[in-house]
Amino acid sequence: MQQQQNQSPIKEAQPMAQAPNIVTVKDQLYISDMLSWNLNACKKAHFYAQNCQTPEIKTALEEAGKMHQRHYNKILQHLNNQANKPN
Repeated sequence: MQQQQNQSPIKEAQPMAQAPNIVTVKDQLYISDMLSWNLNACKKAHFYAQNCQTPEIKTALEEAGKMHQRHYNKILQHLNNQANKPN
């Protein structure tokens, strides 16, 4: 005798079509953390690049710093665009 299991199919999470018009406190704290992490990484990479003697490592650190600066600016740009949208 076969037993049938009543299992519902697993549904994959679908991305939101549009972000909600509100930012929760938790969202705000995470955004603040993302900005802090990227700014801190940018500053550290710049500091270590300035104090590095090996050209290849110095170049890699400068590129890493630029990447984190781009991420920081992209987050700010996104936040500014959302703030300027009419509700």
